[in-house]
Amino acid sequence: MSAARVKVWDVWIRLFHWSVVLLVAEQIATGELGWLNAHIAGGCALLGLLLFRLAWGVVGSDTARFAGFVRSPLAALRHLARFRTDPETGVGHTAAGGWSVLAMLALLCLQVGTGLFADDDVATTGPLGQFVSRTTRRQLTGVHVRLFWLLLALIALHVAAVAAYKIVKRKDLVWPMITGWTADAPSDGAVPRMGRFWLALLIAAASGAAAWEVWSMADTL
Repeated sequence: MSAARVKVWDVWIRLFHWSVVLLVAEQIATGELGWLNAHIAGGCALLGLLLFRLAWGVVGSDTARFAGFVRSPLAALRHLARFRTDPETGVGHTAAGGWSVLAMLALLCLQVGTGLFADDDVATTGPLGQFVSRTTRRQLTGVHVRLFWLLLALIALHVAAVAAYKIVKRKDLVWPMITGWTADAPSDGAVPRMGRFWLALLIAAASGAAAWEVWSMADTL
């Protein structure tokens, strides 16, 4: 089967992906160093990104839509079982990759969500901590700390999967996420439709405004 050069990732998905990479690194560093004001600010920025991604997963580009890449768990298991032998017949996320995306988004949402209510029991409380009891804050703080290790494990698994594609299938997943284009799409496959630019701007503005509103509740300004 001949290959074709196809645009697979829109600029919004690429900005989301690399912004999350940078912000997760910032969250790890500021959390470990105890720079909690910066940690809260970065967490609110992540909140805005996640709100955008969830909305864009419904109305965005074909390769960004959850309906376009979330398949049955059985399909994901089949893909993993035949990873070495099965050719890649489409663009965007595979069946297993789709579940990996859902897991990462769900974990990031939980991590950010619990962080908004966290309390260090000294002087810093998350922006929404004022709306729950101290006991609830402590419980959510415990969940927030424990989820950190699960998030690290999932990130390591994601990096390992990207490396496996490069080594086993000779398929580069990083460069398309930088440029938006892949050079090895099936020539007889459907070309993904990219989402409307104005709609992405509208969603980005609303998501940013919501995150800013949450951050403004924090006692860090």
